Amino acid sequence: MQRFSFLDCMGIYINKGNFGFRQIRNSEYVDKTGLIAEVNKSLFTERKFTCVTRCRRFGKSMAAKMLAAYYDHSCDSRQLFTDLQIASDPTFEEHLNKYPVIYVDMTSFITSFNDDQIIAHIQEELINDIKEAYPQITYREGEHLMKYLQRISIETGEHFVFIIDEWDAICREFAEKKPEVMEDYLNLLRRMFKDVSGMDVFAAVYMTGILPIKKFKTQSALNNFREYSMVEPRRLAGYFGFTKDEVRTLAEKYGMDIDELEKWYDGYQIGDEPAMFNPNSVMQAVYDGRCSSYWASTGAYDAIAGYIRMNFDGLKDDILILLSGGRVKVNTTKFQNDMTIIQSKDDVLTVLIHLGYLSFNWRKNECYVPNYEVSGELSNAVEDTGWEHVVKALRQSEKLLQATLDGNEEAVARGVDAAHDENTSILSYNDENSLACVLSIAYYYAKSDYIIHRELATGKGFADLVLIPRKHVDSPAIVLELKYNLDADSAIAQIKRKQYPAKVAEYTDNLLLVGISYNKQQKTHTCRIEKY
Repeated sequence: MQRFSFLDCMGIYINKGNFGFRQIRNSEYVDKTGLIAEVNKSLFTERKFTCVTRCRRFGKSMAAKMLAAYYDHSCDSRQLFTDLQIASDPTFEEHLNKYPVIYVDMTSFITSFNDDQIIAHIQEELINDIKEAYPQITYREGEHLMKYLQRISIETGEHFVFIIDEWDAICREFAEKKPEVMEDYLNLLRRMFKDVSGMDVFAAVYMTGILPIKKFKTQSALNNFREYSMVEPRRLAGYFGFTKDEVRTLAEKYGMDIDELEKWYDGYQIGDEPAMFNPNSVMQAVYDGRCSSYWASTGAYDAIAGYIRMNFDGLKDDILILLSGGRVKVNTTKFQNDMTIIQSKDDVLTVLIHLGYLSFNWRKNECYVPNYEVSGELSNAVEDTGWEHVVKALRQSEKLLQATLDGNEEAVARGVDAAHDENTSILSYNDENSLACVLSIAYYYAKSDYIIHRELATGKGFADLVLIPRKHVDSPAIVLELKYNLDADSAIAQIKRKQYPAKVAEYTDNLLLVGISYNKQQKTHTCRIEKY
């Protein structure tokens, strides 16, 4: 790994140099400098205002530090970028270290000034730092930050690149307990970036955050910004996480199992990118040499349990479907981009998408749980909601799987009976689809060793539930057929009539056929298990 020496930084907020990105380059770095080329296209245009929001631990601050190092005219960053993708872009030389950069991490202000006057403190801190960088420009007492920057730009001919990391931190902190502070903050941003003078002062403005810019009715508070989010990533989708090729390269370098990394951290569909990985968790895993859950460190867990507990409009039903591996329709357009304004089930699901607990297929307007890591954290959140029926089914699922592997038909029937009884208050239980959903919850524990498919296409029709052993797991594959008001033997017979795709056929010497039926009149299940 090439090492980069450290240089002294110039200012606290302006002309900070490239120290932050040097630290990143001295660690394992996955090249995301193509983002610089995209931002370069917007410089000095009406599209110069960019807001890119994504969930925690998905590389927001890394991107901000990378952009700061590239544009900052107080340092020489050529060495940091010559071996990266951006070096071959036609715009690389044109904008490299050419602008005064103001870099602000809003979380640092919350730590230092968590009071009603935080917005005044922000302006004062920035002005004092900028005054040291431009001692020849007289600051007029009481002058607004934007007016001061405008005079600097006019007198020097310079145009600023303004980078705000975690732009929405103040909104998240103050929206509920001190809404007037949030309003003051949004007014500051409006005056800075929406005023006509902003077009003359800034070469570019780039903001990161978790939530898109707050809406008022249907309009963004800063509707001149081009927004990219977990719901609408547009052409920047490839920079939101790690692609499978990038993770495969890391896996080979560190001797990791790519299948395990996929199981734990893959599954995000971001825009048209079908297989995106959580970058922080992947890097933690390759450094540690093992896959585990690193999600708890994201800090959003308590809020998630609160949102789920609201149970708007049958939210509990949808969470159960999501945990079982199903997909749920969601309307993301009504969410006000404010975690304190949650008015419907769709709002809750949209928050979970922005926080990374759910992935979103924008073409079908569906959300789903992306991977094993998130599934475990979501089930932990459910345990804290007081949903005793769901929690009990999840906890009993290990026993059900073992009974299935042991061929204990009576124990399996009793286990499915229990899962049914616990969850009939949540899901209507009057067809095979509802039975499949409850059964998926009943077999939830199997996710650690199996890839679970609902409605897997076979040569003739669909198998209701198929459990394929993960790599290095020495357990049989399991095909479950569900019947409503028919006996379990007919379910087994139906399995045998079907032709299986290769992913099932390769296990035909180690395969369990499981037929489960539900008798509506007796409200009981029966089970048949055969080794195939």
